[in-house]
Amino acid sequence: MAQTTALIDALKQVLKEQSITYSQVADHLDMSLASVKRLFSEKQFSLKRLDSVCELAGIEISDLARRVDQQRKISQLTAEQEQQLVEDEKLLIIAVSALNRWSFDDILNAYDFTEAEMIQGLAKLDRMKMIDLLPGNRIKPLITTDFQWQKNGPIQRFFETQVQQDFFKSRFNGPGEIRLFVTGMLTPASNAVMQQKLERLAIDFRRLHQEDLVKPLSDRYGTSMVLAMRPWELEFFLRHRRAGTKKIFPG
Repeated sequence: MAQTTALIDALKQVLKEQSITYSQVADHLDMSLASVKRLFSEKQFSLKRLDSVCELAGIEISDLARRVDQQRKISQLTAEQEQQLVEDEKLLIIAVSALNRWSFDDILNAYDFTEAEMIQGLAKLDRMKMIDLLPGNRIKPLITTDFQWQKNGPIQRFFETQVQQDFFKSRFNGPGEIRLFVTGMLTPASNAVMQQKLERLAIDFRRLHQEDLVKPLSDRYGTSMVLAMRPWELEFFLRHRRAGTKKIFPG
């Protein structure tokens, strides 16, 4: 019912955007205006009628579904939600894994969580509207492709106090690793140019991440980039790994 309601609400939005009136819908469906208004208020459309109104608006039902799906996605958590993740490292691991399209079994097999802990964590993420927890413990991430953590928020502060030190415990000379350090004197204009290039690099990174989400998990490696890049997993993630499940980047 909730999905049907969302579809009808999206259809109403489309009709409004195209200035299509209920009277026009009534003429198209060969119904009275009162009956059409009742259809929308009670949200009791048959599939045939829904398809017919979509035809009037020049769209497909699948277009409505995509619109509904996009409207439900979030591009950022609140500071309070980020704090919940920072305060519960198991929940943070489950969240990061779920957003990277790991399945329930993928996470359970890789980390020392019980099924009860997994379900509890995923249910909490569902309440935070980060994911949909579907029947059969299937996980549907609900974040946009440009999702970002809060600037100077709990996750970023967590990164600054714990993650950076862990990240740079490397000589960056292993497979898949690189560290670049350059120094010089730049004008403010040149500095701005470099910042734009770095932002575009971050966009390329996020694009590749999105493209690779459809690849098998066995072919994907947790990778971080801070003007340096290496396959890498947080130390506390490793503490919870089951024996024999640590992945080695091929070289």
